[in-house]
Amino acid sequence: MNKSLVFSWITALIATIGSLYFSEVMHFVPCTLCWYQRILMYPLTILLGMAVYRNDISIYRYILPLSIVGIITSAYHYSVQKVPFMKGAALCTQGVPCSGEYINWLGFITIPFLALLAFVIITICLFVVKRAADTE
Repeated sequence: MNKSLVFSWITALIATIGSLYFSEVMHFVPCTLCWYQRILMYPLTILLGMAVYRNDISIYRYILPLSIVGIITSAYHYSVQKVPFMKGAALCTQGVPCSGEYINWLGFITIPFLALLAFVIITICLFVVKRAADTE
């Protein structure tokens, strides 16, 4: 069992449960960019779970593109929240503004930051999986 593969699945699972907690329990309405991040994260939970069950280390080929696009999306969303001149570049034109911050722990931890952190952890783990697959 590849530990990096398991850790990437656990990370995706925690991120999915966390986003569902924020929306369903805390009643935070997701903005457009939050939905894009969910669209990229939720399948990772299922695909990585199946890969862990089957010990399929070749899954990195399919997951890495999703997690890298997730990094880009989350980094953009976080910059919309935290970089003043980026607030005007937000994609959200209706409903909840992308620059809104439901949480702001320690002055920098927001929901897009948590998503960014999860995508980065998954990506790093999958590069470790890729290296292990290349040596086999």
